[in-house]
Amino acid sequence: MYNEEAYVRRAVDAARGVLESARVPEWEIVIVDDASTDGTPALADALARADARVRVVHNPVNRRLGGALRAGYAAATKDLVFYTDADLPVDLEELPRAVRLLEYQQADIVAAYRFDRTSEGLVRALYTLCYNHLIRTVFGLRVRDVNFAFKVFRRSVLEKFTLTSEGSFIDAEFLLRARKTGCPIIQIGLDYFPRTRGTSTLASIPVIFAVLRDMAVRWRELR
Repeated sequence: MYNEEAYVRRAVDAARGVLESARVPEWEIVIVDDASTDGTPALADALARADARVRVVHNPVNRRLGGALRAGYAAATKDLVFYTDADLPVDLEELPRAVRLLEYQQADIVAAYRFDRTSEGLVRALYTLCYNHLIRTVFGLRVRDVNFAFKVFRRSVLEKFTLTSEGSFIDAEFLLRARKTGCPIIQIGLDYFPRTRGTSTLASIPVIFAVLRDMAVRWRELR
């Protein structure tokens, strides 16, 4: 979370609700505060004080998406890890279905894709389409929606490689390294809900150039 004071409580309540309704015997919610400058850190800490199963990782400096995810993955302790964004781009009630498919297909990773991307606006939809095509062309990765923030995977996957990206290339790096180590990946389609509060910075020009730079640096290793 970076400056997500409008979403932090809603996101934690939604996650807690689906975990409790699914009767998951052991669970944790790891919030990564990526050096927010608004009320996000205080709200997150208050939620953690109220429930010991909620933990907060505070990045002392803003590490962008890649650094935030790496911090969260390092803090995760349960056998399964689920990652999503604070603005709840999907209905978290889909999580039990994703876990069932993971077990049924004996996969290591479930990566979701959006049925309809047009609700996020024409420009972002085009960015996403071009990026997914670029990743498929350059690396041969047949994942329909590389950066979509709904991924469920076994924590043991993280023990097979080391993630290095600090930026938004982190999703592609994760999937590419998992493929190289032989991890089975399956995909499911989900309805997508664009944010209704705050502003996303993930489609800015600096972010796009940083992704292209990360891709070029890691191309030979990950192709």
